[in-house]
This record gives sequence, structure tokens and C-alpha cells, in this order.
Amino acid sequence: MVPSIPVSVDLVVLTVRNQALCALVWRRDNPPFLRRWSLPGGFIQLDEDLPAAAHRLLSERAGLPGAPVHLEQLQTYGYPDRDPRQRVLSVAYLGLAPDLPASEKAHMSWQPIDSLAVMAFDHRRIMLDGIERARAKLEYTPLGAAFCPPEFTVADLRRVYEIVWGRHLDPRNFHRKVTKAEGFLLETGGTTTRDGGRPAKLYRRGPAELLHPHAPQPQGVGSGGTASAATTPASSSAVPSGDSTGK
Repeated sequence: MVPSIPVSVDLVVLTVRNQALCALVWRRDNPPFLRRWSLPGGFIQLDEDLPAAAHRLLSERAGLPGAPVHLEQLQTYGYPDRDPRQRVLSVAYLGLAPDLPASEKAHMSWQPIDSLAVMAFDHRRIMLDGIERARAKLEYTPLGAAFCPPEFTVADLRRVYEIVWGRHLDPRNFHRKVTKAEGFLLETGGTTTRDGGRPAKLYRRGPAELLHPHAPQPQGVGSGGTASAATTPASSSAVPSGDSTGK
């Protein structure tokens, strides 16, 4: 007999707020894991595919309808004991967004990732996997701009890289690398003085899908609450999935 296993989608939505990398989470109001932080998510419907479920849950559960969130499939989590109530297969999606207003759902909030040391189910592992994916993709894709508003300065972009990577970057070297990467940044023709000093050029994200040359991550990135998910128990196995886009 073929077993019937529920399939859910969990969302790791990351943004930069108040100079910190934050995740969208909510406190559970029912057991199991009462009062623990949890990622937004839910079960897929019989008539929808996974990307459609992720976008629906981003609106219905996360409370971010129409928000400019980059979504891509992260990993699939299917080990038998991840939910104490029943076996559940979870497909996680990573979302990257500029500094967004509060969620429309009162129970949702943006929390610094370093404050999320204990979470419900395997959601801390899923969140850490998402953080590591985001850090890695900043090296070879233009997704760092997904954390920025439509128009931004190189200094704005550098602060994103510094916060996500957890390291100070040399301003001149960073400026040279990102402005020389083919198709990464396009000048808008405007300037701003919001950071003080001389007017700084405003840019928008260009058409590039990969960075050439790459922007390698400094050594020793991350610490404390943002350590790699490889430190979690070996029984918490996950199956990587390709890019595409709570129970």
C-alpha cells in the first residue's frame, strides 16, 4: 500500500531591517512547540503546484500580498520525526525582500536571525539553510539587489553584503567589483545625498543573472546564531532542490 503523506510549504523570508538580517516568523499559539517561533507556511491544495502554493502562502499566511519578494525553491525536508504529530514532507522556499513594512498579519513579525536560537519543528535548520543559500548566491548572482529598493547607491548595496555576510568590506574594492560586474548595476542618472557628503550615484539592478567576475565571500563569515545548519544532528537530512520560486 502506498502511504499518504501530507505535503507542506514553509517560507524562509529574509530582509534587512535596522542594520540586521531578519526573518519573518510567528509565535505558535498551540502545541506542539507552544510559544516557539515558527516559519510561515501551510499545506498545499490538491489543485495547485508548489510555486503557486508558495505565492499563496506568502500572501495568506505571511501577510505580504503583492510584496516584491524574490522566491526560489530551497530544499525538501522529509525525515520521519520532523513533526511529532504525523509524518509531513515539507518543501521550503527562500524569499529575499527589501525592507518591507510590517506584515498584514498581526501575529507575524520580523525578528533578527540571531534572536531565533530556538524554533518549532526543524524550522531553525530550514532558516539556517536559507541563510547559507542567500550568502552563497551573493557571491555569483545579483540577488544582493533583491534586498535593496528599486533605486540604491553602491553604499546601500555594500551594507546589504556586510549584514548578510557578517563582515566589513572595503568600500573602494567593493565599489570597483560591483560596478565592473557585467550587467549587475545600471545607472539611473540620479544622485542622492542621504548618506551625507558628496552626491552618490543611484543605480538599479541590471539584466545579469550571474556575476562576472564573481564577488567571493570573505573568509570567516557568520558566527553565533547564524552558524551553518551543518551543525544540526545528522538525522535532520534534507534533499536539495533546484531554483523556482506553519502548519
